[in-house]
Amino acid sequence: MRPLRNPSLALLPLLAALLLGDPAPARAAAPTPQQLQALEAAFNGEGDLPALLEAGPGLDPQQLEQRRRVLKAQFPDARWQISPAPAQPNGQPSVWLRVKGTRQDGPLRFRLEAEQQLALDSDGRHITGQRVLQEQTRLRSGEADLPVTLLIPDAVLTGQRYDVDVLFENPLDGAIVAGGIVELTPQQVAAMDSPALRLGALGGGGLFRTVQAPYSPGAQTWAVLLVHPDGLVSVTKRVRVVADKAELRP
Repeated sequence: MRPLRNPSLALLPLLAALLLGDPAPARAAAPTPQQLQALEAAFNGEGDLPALLEAGPGLDPQQLEQRRRVLKAQFPDARWQISPAPAQPNGQPSVWLRVKGTRQDGPLRFRLEAEQQLALDSDGRHITGQRVLQEQTRLRSGEADLPVTLLIPDAVLTGQRYDVDVLFENPLDGAIVAGGIVELTPQQVAAMDSPALRLGALGGGGLFRTVQAPYSPGAQTWAVLLVHPDGLVSVTKRVRVVADKAELRP
């Protein structure tokens, strides 16, 4: 099939880069509940978001606010929510940062769901750093909420070969479906660029691919597009690449 540039995919790198930027070095203190409440309110336009943040490695308050505004323009009803997440093995707290929204694009209505598990750092007055533990985004079109299972690990070792599988959970009943997957470059993520995807017919009701992690620690971000007669499903998933097995757990 011909390469496909789907307008919905332009939003996926945005979500991968949006919420709090790139990982920053860990610091000792975690934000207070009051700071997290204020952060959630600011994401939802009920406060000054840059005023709650301090510029530092991986954290640009003005850029973050600009990206929040871009997302809000694309999804006018977008709402953010911050809630507790499991602590890390070292006992450091973490939070879920989730956003949901919808948009109409011609005859298509898109529904967005994105989430990050973050370890946030604070100096007592500002959010000063963060580390992304898990991250994924789903964007769907059509009235049917097509159930899709994402079998992509949150973290892998440097140089490791691993599977990137995306499955339709229900039998396809003879439906013709197509899909494609591409790795986003850091430049595409930063620039919120829409990747070109070459689609192929799916066998066995899913998309199956074996990939290799780079030999240096960092991250890989995958963008997936599934095309079904009942709608589209776009997914991005961030995979942490670590050198130490102890870091495989959030």
